[in-house]
Amino acid sequence: MRATTLALALLASPALAVQPDEILSDPVLEARARALSQDLRCLVCRNENIDDSDADLARDLRLLLRERLVAGDTDAQAVTFIVDRYGEYVLLNPTTKGANLVLWIAGPLMLLIGGAGAFAYLRRRKGAEPAAPLTAEEEKRLAEILSE
Repeated sequence: MRATTLALALLASPALAVQPDEILSDPVLEARARALSQDLRCLVCRNENIDDSDADLARDLRLLLRERLVAGDTDAQAVTFIVDRYGEYVLLNPTTKGANLVLWIAGPLMLLIGGAGAFAYLRRRKGAEPAAPLTAEEEKRLAEILSE
């Protein structure tokens, strides 16, 4: 029973979309290509790397990456070539430089600003004076209103 469950679980795991005709004959280059493609986003599937995507554009990116590696590019050069062509959105883990720095800082900054605002509001509210008790005349008027 357990062996069957294990076999079914392994069969249910996602298969890589890399086609046999894409695989490089040099195992070292292929290993580099696989490692690099884990950090490249499929522009069609959004948050899926190009190795796991069946989209035609992902296939084109896999082939382009392998072409650059076969041409002698370093890992950084190959990724830079793809980023220059498709933009930083192709990176699953964007850089923390330039305009992206604003995006990286904005979330924590907004959290701090919201927390400071909430703290100031609660502190001001806690320090407010309690309402003065009703005078005898006000209590009499209130009783009249409630009895109507």
